Amino acid sequence: MMTLFGDPTVWLPATFAALMGLSILIYVVLDGFDLGVGLLSPLATEEERDRMVASIGPFWDANETWLVLAIGLLLVAFPTAHGQILSTLYLPVAVMLIGLILRGVAFEFRVKAPITQKRNWDWAFVAGSAMASLSQGYMLGAYILGLAPGPLTWAFATLTAIFLTVAYSFIGATWLIYKTEDALQKKAVKWAKGGIWGLLGGLAAVSIASPLASPRVFEKWFSFPEVVLLAPMPLGFALIATLLVLALRHLPTKDDSWAWFPFTATIALFCLAFVGLAYSFYPYVVPDQLTIYEAAAAPESLAIILVGTVFVLPVIAIYSAISYTVFRGKATALSYD
Repeated sequence: MMTLFGDPTVWLPATFAALMGLSILIYVVLDGFDLGVGLLSPLATEEERDRMVASIGPFWDANETWLVLAIGLLLVAFPTAHGQILSTLYLPVAVMLIGLILRGVAFEFRVKAPITQKRNWDWAFVAGSAMASLSQGYMLGAYILGLAPGPLTWAFATLTAIFLTVAYSFIGATWLIYKTEDALQKKAVKWAKGGIWGLLGGLAAVSIASPLASPRVFEKWFSFPEVVLLAPMPLGFALIATLLVLALRHLPTKDDSWAWFPFTATIALFCLAFVGLAYSFYPYVVPDQLTIYEAAAAPESLAIILVGTVFVLPVIAIYSAISYTVFRGKATALSYD
């Protein structure tokens, strides 16, 4: 295996970087919508909140598996980067973990606790969703600016935290458009119409800040011929965003035939934004400080880890695929019987 594909010190780190990036992207999309549903739940009635929770009930724990995989790959494949990133972002990581734990506990207790305590657990569910979303957005902003301490990084990270939270609430609204009906679906369309501008504004802020923060990133995007070759990416993004805005104006339809489109289009926007970030920072795992090749574990270790990943990754993917297949269609009434 060590020589089958060429130099293992090159292709093994690149392979693990791709696997880690794929895991992060899947997590952001999948857990993004169920975090978003939690963020939107205060805007709904008690009956509607039950239906919203039911729409994510079969999926939320599977969604978070991708975060565990991504962090695990960072730890075993890029231990140096793992130590540098998580030590710098120790506080927001701790806040995120507390938020995810609070969400999991509140998800179960809001139904099993006495009815008089249900509202308290609903607010705990919202708080956990907000803590996870805001901390992830803060980490993204700090990462984009190279984890450099200072007022500029803190201010931009705070702005990114707000924008990512809005983005999660937007994809959560598009998920509800797809999974719900009647009055709740109409509310979800209204929420999406308001949230899309926060989503686009956040992506625009990240797109502008990345090249301004790094001359290397600026050159990768705006030198010739890259500026021409990469043009289809922002143009495609603009086209999808325009179609999304237009679609929301005509939803919901009488036959519900286009309820899937906003969620699918939002996934496409997330994917394009992620590919753009990946292109901007490659080959660095810590922006402008540490490349994937410098941070990678020994090739012998990576080869062994890759064998395990080949077995683990399909299991997680199949698990997720089965859950989404079995529970496809509109969300039904919430039941723990």
